[in-house]
Amino acid sequence: MIVRQLKEIRKSDRHVESNGWHSDRLLLKDDGMGFSFHVTTMFAGEELHMHYQNHLEAVLVLKGAGTIEDLGTGLNHELKAGVMYALNQNDKHIVRPTEDILCACVFNPPVTGREVHDESGAYPADASEDAGEPALTD
Repeated sequence: MIVRQLKEIRKSDRHVESNGWHSDRLLLKDDGMGFSFHVTTMFAGEELHMHYQNHLEAVLVLKGAGTIEDLGTGLNHELKAGVMYALNQNDKHIVRPTEDILCACVFNPPVTGREVHDESGAYPADASEDAGEPALTD
């Protein structure tokens, strides 16, 4: 059994900050669950371009508001507490928080740790199986 406290994660190297967001990674690849679980805050006024080419993600908005634009369809969807979105086809998207958005996120395959978005908006593929080391970027 794995038991962790969010306040402790926020003081550890599992707390990752980047432009427009920060994320607390409660479960990672090395936990052996087959997915990773994060509590993430996206900041009001940001425009976050993302395209997870190597991961599927599901997000539940816990608090805050904004929109998500599906760049494949051009559709915009309202984000508010209780809304879930799933990027089940590696969907290229933009999140535009009008208030800070607190959300719970699940990634499959799991991330390894300190990933941040690359220039295409993706997390890198996990190279740890090939190179014997986690794929980390700062």
